[in-house]
Amino acid sequence: MLGFIFRQSIGGHAGSHGSMSPVYDLGTEVVCSNSPWLLPKQRDLCRQLPDAMVAAADGARLAATECRRQFRHHRWNCTGTAAMSEADAFGHHVVIVGSREAAFTYAIASAGVAYAVAAACARGNVSACGCEPTSAVGAVPVGAGHRGSRFGTPPPMQHGWKWAGCSVDVGYGVRFARKFLDAREIEADERSLMNLHNNKAGRKAVKQNLIVECKCHGVSGSCTMKTCWKSLPPFRQIGDNLMKKYYRARAVSVRSTPQLGPRDTNSFPRKSRKMHLVLLKGRTVLKKPPKKSDLVYLQLSPNYCERDLAAGSLGTFGRSCNRTSRGIDGCDMMCCGRGYNTHQYMKTFQCRCKFHWCCKVECETCNERTEEYTCK
Repeated sequence: MLGFIFRQSIGGHAGSHGSMSPVYDLGTEVVCSNSPWLLPKQRDLCRQLPDAMVAAADGARLAATECRRQFRHHRWNCTGTAAMSEADAFGHHVVIVGSREAAFTYAIASAGVAYAVAAACARGNVSACGCEPTSAVGAVPVGAGHRGSRFGTPPPMQHGWKWAGCSVDVGYGVRFARKFLDAREIEADERSLMNLHNNKAGRKAVKQNLIVECKCHGVSGSCTMKTCWKSLPPFRQIGDNLMKKYYRARAVSVRSTPQLGPRDTNSFPRKSRKMHLVLLKGRTVLKKPPKKSDLVYLQLSPNYCERDLAAGSLGTFGRSCNRTSRGIDGCDMMCCGRGYNTHQYMKTFQCRCKFHWCCKVECETCNERTEEYTCK
């Protein structure tokens, strides 16, 4: 909804190439000022870069869709009152409990905004950015760099290729996501530290999953010269990457260390304390911090079996399940031992199709009795 409102308010100023003009109008002011989930710093950024906000809203929707896809077979399936929506991604706590699920939702929301803004830059839809300004940082030699290869640290300059085209300016998307989403964390508490860490892990996942695409040039199909550029992968790939991190998420605690602050009235430096995350192993607090790419959580997840809105759980009553599966989507696991209901219905579909020359396909109509299972 936010993306639609922004398009209506600033869409009339689009340039000849589909890029948004930095023209500021009353519609933008109304949207930025009246959106209830925006904090003051976010409102300022909204007014400064309304065209980037359109992309950010698209990114929030992208993240919510991917979250639901990843958790579609889990007890908590990223939908409902406590789940991700566009407003939640721009608001405060997406999931109330500081659990693995909260870690994932913050990371995927941050990744979605960074991804969508970077993609909008490459399409020319954000006036403040475009293609990556410094693409010639290295390259892939002929025969190695090709469409779909993972982007890492390229080797030194080689003969037979060059950076060209429009490499995605992922740096701009990452910076926008950091300024916009990190602005939510105004409390100096352990949950804010957790959220900031997971926000960063989400942005990092976008940067680490860039791909290199190349195009060959030469006579008669030869590849005497390649031009290569960095591109975004399908967002599903980033979702898959973050889902792996969800399963390997690290438990953390918060510790504080003394540091010198401003001088007090007696001209002695005041001692303040800096909070930081440290890993937990069971009940043992380790001194080492989590990796920047790790997802981290403070509390164990609820079982999500029963409805408990305070814990972010809608329960699994009425959820579809797989009677023959022993996995997380199986009725035993999904229904938490409560049992399941069996529903029979008739499924109608086209079958025994034949092709008749020329050019017609004729099918019969078939009926099949099907069973569906839902949790009690």
